[in-house]
Amino acid sequence: MKIYRSLSELPADLGPVVATIGNFDGVHRGHRWVIDQVNARARTLCLPSLLITFDPHPVRVLRPDAPHSLITPLEQKLALLGETGIDAALILPFTPELSRLTARQFAEILANDIHVREVHEGENFRFGHKAEAGMEGLEQLGHELGFTAQTYSPHILRAAPVSSSRIRNLIAAGALHHARALTGRPFAIQSTPASGRGYGTRYTVPTINLAPYPELLPAKGVYVTTLKVGTGPHAETFNAVTNIGDRPTFGADSFAVESHLLNFHAVDLNEQTPLELTFLQRLRPEIRWPNPEALRTQIGLDVKKAQRYFALCTTLTKEKAPAT
Repeated sequence: MKIYRSLSELPADLGPVVATIGNFDGVHRGHRWVIDQVNARARTLCLPSLLITFDPHPVRVLRPDAPHSLITPLEQKLALLGETGIDAALILPFTPELSRLTARQFAEILANDIHVREVHEGENFRFGHKAEAGMEGLEQLGHELGFTAQTYSPHILRAAPVSSSRIRNLIAAGALHHARALTGRPFAIQSTPASGRGYGTRYTVPTINLAPYPELLPAKGVYVTTLKVGTGPHAETFNAVTNIGDRPTFGADSFAVESHLLNFHAVDLNEQTPLELTFLQRLRPEIRWPNPEALRTQIGLDVKKAQRYFALCTTLTKEKAPAT
């Protein structure tokens, strides 16, 4: 997938294109279903397929005081979108000036600067200053400016429309299995080790704290996870138990995302090493234990539950493997 980070980066010969527009936070099944239609239509017309998104998320410009944690920060989102088969992505910087464009002005950019032939959107799509227009308006403007608009009904799973806000609420509540059904993959975050923790070239302690993470995290509690350390062919993935919370048993609250690695061996690690933490199952909420000994006992039980989880996953994988 080619990535263009402004209108000025678009090649003069890119268009005409078949396009879809949105924030695509979470890159969920509904997003991917529309992208599949865009790709299929582009192949039929022998045109490139183009995805148009925004950075920062419009909410952070329009309502800067409203908390809005992303499911997938930009680079993670682009990596997931690259797996959809879309030919190119255009990232429009979302500025106050862009937010004040009328619906017609935005449609003129689509027609004259991006050279869209078709635009494919969900029925709730809104655009223009203060979300002045919807799909009916896009169809009318497209008729005037030389492109068509295709509208899609919401993608329904588990008796409700799939949406980024629904998934965000599920993850924030710790309902990881439900969220996974809507995204098609387990929830994961990308970070680095916490600073000031003594991470050196060779790390020999089986507990890693993540650097402060500004985006969406699951509810406070204990989770079965995996932790990928590094990138590329030398990356290693460890089974883990991860605590998200304030660690109240030890007195003064100190929020942390702390992973205990189950199959640990010494690794090369420093404060810039990329980490990817994948959440698989919630074990329990965070609890204030009467003393550290009670906490250590519970951690032992958490580890045993996680080990059973991974053992079951290994058994099921072997059962599904084709006979040789």
